[in-house]
Amino acid sequence: MELRFDYQNLLYSNQIRCGITSDIITDMREKCLEAHHDIVSDRHKNILGFYDLPLQDVTPILDYLDTIKDRFDTMVVLGIGGSALGNRAVYSALKAELELKKKILVCDNVDPILLYEILEQIDWDRTVFNLISKSGTTSETMAAYMIIAEILRKKFPTDYKQRMIITTDKNKGFLRDIINREGYPSFVVPDNVGGRFSVLTDVGLVSSAFAGVNIKALLSGAQAMKLRCEKDDLIQNPAYLNGLLHYLYMRQGKNISVMMPYTNPLYDCADWYRQLWAESLGKRYNRQGKEVFVGQTPVKALGTTDQHSQVQLYTEGPNDKVFTFITVEKFNHDYIIPNIHPDREEVNFLADKPLSRLLNTERLATEIALTRAGRPNCNIVFPELNEFTLGQFFMLYEVQTVFTGKLLNIDPLDQPGVEAGKIATYAMMGKAGFEKELESIDAYLQQRNLLTKKPLAD
Repeated sequence: MELRFDYQNLLYSNQIRCGITSDIITDMREKCLEAHHDIVSDRHKNILGFYDLPLQDVTPILDYLDTIKDRFDTMVVLGIGGSALGNRAVYSALKAELELKKKILVCDNVDPILLYEILEQIDWDRTVFNLISKSGTTSETMAAYMIIAEILRKKFPTDYKQRMIITTDKNKGFLRDIINREGYPSFVVPDNVGGRFSVLTDVGLVSSAFAGVNIKALLSGAQAMKLRCEKDDLIQNPAYLNGLLHYLYMRQGKNISVMMPYTNPLYDCADWYRQLWAESLGKRYNRQGKEVFVGQTPVKALGTTDQHSQVQLYTEGPNDKVFTFITVEKFNHDYIIPNIHPDREEVNFLADKPLSRLLNTERLATEIALTRAGRPNCNIVFPELNEFTLGQFFMLYEVQTVFTGKLLNIDPLDQPGVEAGKIATYAMMGKAGFEKELESIDAYLQQRNLLTKKPLAD
């Protein structure tokens, strides 16, 4: 049950005249080999830990969850970014197809309304919280933790510690200190796996297994894709080929990547992709410290919904985008459209056909429209939507992201722009040690206030 990558509409043709020619791909062979050897070297240095995740032992997760399986039916994940998006993506993708019985809710913002809505819908007796932060200093997550921990201590003074799991660094940090002192059940964020690559670590596997997802099958799918993506032959390696084609389109000025799943369950996977692609590739400096300002802006759309809101722009607006469709061929749940108006031509052509056929026909129609408009597009095809195919998807894009970063000559593993915002937040919220940053911010605010008081130009 292999995920398929249909890339023909990324290549030059009479309709895709802006497409990439075979000669250009051939000319990139040496650069691609250099990127491949860099990845192999990084793996030997134990830098790219996500490659090793498919073979991990998940027995501790399953053993722990077995002890609480009859006690809780809801898990609330407290995390943000890579500590949240993967959890939501797996659950959203599989909850209907697998008819998952347990519920996962994700609190990934400090918006008090979001937290209120989550807490209002849960049964506290039947809910376990999963706090995820590698550093234990993520302001958004720690704020939610302190609110929830206080409520749990008041509601369940004798066993509140059994109602919260903490997933954090194995040996150090504030949360590891809390675990050691209070005895919360805990899991580990590996040192060599960054947050946006962590969906196949304890970060994503604990909640997935709790919900009823077969995490061994998820990892088996990731392993199958990893083996495909270890080859240096571009045509046999979908991650390298897709990464190269996106890199070449970036060089042509196509700096927007639209991911458009044609099924609602995979919409959150497009969210997961947005963080992975944006945070990994959007960089000011290359590896030599030179300003380059590179990256491709990821945008998500949903078929067929956004055919009625975005495709007009995509077909006739600026030709500055690369499109990726995601298609599911076989659904576990489907409907036959009944022929209740056989005498009306407006609708009777739909009768007696599966709803999924209409969905995938509309995807093909959008592909045809984009192709005729000269807009490059590709298709990631799921034969079915299950743990094995979903695991392939995650590994495909993680490898593709690192490979594309190598081609761009940037570090795809850091996020200095994110850290700058964190530092400013620490300073303005009064965290000790950030006084100089606060002085700089005060100067900025004073200047901004002066500027906003100036009269508008005539």
